[in-house]
Amino acid sequence: MPTWTAFTTLSPKTAAEALGDALEALDPAPYGVGVFEIEDGSGLWEVGSYFLEAPDDVALALLAAAHGAKPFVVSELPETDWVAKVRRELVPVHAGRFYVYGSHDAETIPDGVEPLLIEAAMAFGTGHHGTTQGCLRALDRLIEAGVVCHNVVDIGCGTAVLAMAAARTWPKTVLASDMDQIAVDVAEANVAANGLDGRVHCLQAAGFDAKLLHDSAPFDLVFANILKQPLIDLAPDMAAHLADSGFVILSGILNEQADEVVSVYAQNGINLWHREEIGEWTTLTLTTNTTETP
Repeated sequence: MPTWTAFTTLSPKTAAEALGDALEALDPAPYGVGVFEIEDGSGLWEVGSYFLEAPDDVALALLAAAHGAKPFVVSELPETDWVAKVRRELVPVHAGRFYVYGSHDAETIPDGVEPLLIEAAMAFGTGHHGTTQGCLRALDRLIEAGVVCHNVVDIGCGTAVLAMAAARTWPKTVLASDMDQIAVDVAEANVAANGLDGRVHCLQAAGFDAKLLHDSAPFDLVFANILKQPLIDLAPDMAAHLADSGFVILSGILNEQADEVVSVYAQNGINLWHREEIGEWTTLTLTTNTTETP
């Protein structure tokens, strides 16, 4: 069955959210609406919707005009078996000592790696995105430097691939949180598929806003692979929940945004230890220990 998409941009956030709400009332109604900040410093927000029937072009034009948005760009998407397509196109990823693969590639696991099974249907966090690769490589770099972490949390865990990598490295239980319950369910399924039940504990939370996270602090390693602005907003809480000589691995940051994130974290006593660019994305490793060198 074909589907249709309709996308536009506008600012500020309140106008974008109002347009997103208005889209819900269309006939035919969209089966999904999303409102996202465009992380390029423009201040624009993207409003997108997905339809199982061709949307009403006139209604979309009127909504865009009424909310001060650019005209919607409407596209018809052909019927595609996306899981089969992803399986064909996504090859296993080797990031440091970690090997991220789908079950269809189980025969390819080389010797001497830490294998992490993430199915292709679970798109974000499969290891193919530069941000996830960067975080896995940053973890590998810490291990090579002799760092040992006993209390680890993955904030905004998605598939929990980073939490599982840490659990394969050190014997302590790792916490993995996400604000989206669907992501938590996916994470729990991945933990079970990788034989890490009891080693990775998944929970729903926004940032550090959960009793278990408060009670488990201070952490000596925190992953946060999200986006620039949430990372900046999280900096004071990060400092409050990080142990002395603790480490933070951050990603979801465009290369041109990295300096701003480094500056904000330095203001909170968490200083740059290493940075790596993969494509357009930067991964930062930071620490509260000013004597540490990579």
